[in-house]
Amino acid sequence: MEKENKKKPNPTDVHVGGRIRLRRNMLGMSQEKLGESLGITFQQIQKYEKGTNRVGASRLQAISQILSVPVAFFFEDAPGQDGSEHKGLAEDSSASFVVDFLSSAEGLQLNRAFARISNPKVRRKVIELAKVLADDEEQ
Repeated sequence: MEKENKKKPNPTDVHVGGRIRLRRNMLGMSQEKLGESLGITFQQIQKYEKGTNRVGASRLQAISQILSVPVAFFFEDAPGQDGSEHKGLAEDSSASFVVDFLSSAEGLQLNRAFARISNPKVRRKVIELAKVLADDEEQ
């Protein structure tokens, strides 16, 4: 049973890695570029992002500086956090859904395209369109 646990990444490591990937993708930065900035290979970045390898404290601090976020960003909504009893289940699952969506290729493309729309009226119309299309899908 111990061997099975050693092969399975720790949920916190997976979460931190996912947050690294999310932020890196939000910035449009490649694994190669992040690796170069840290003096490591893109393969090591892949292992961090999958949670296969743990990110040490000093390396996580360096990553936070390169990605321009506080270290705490990587632990937001992490599994097993203290204080989770203050949140409702719906909040936890919706936060997870948002992170999963923003980590996807479609989520990133949609987010980047939406951010380029400068006219607030057009933004509202895009949101209205998305809601109508979502309602049509449910029927």
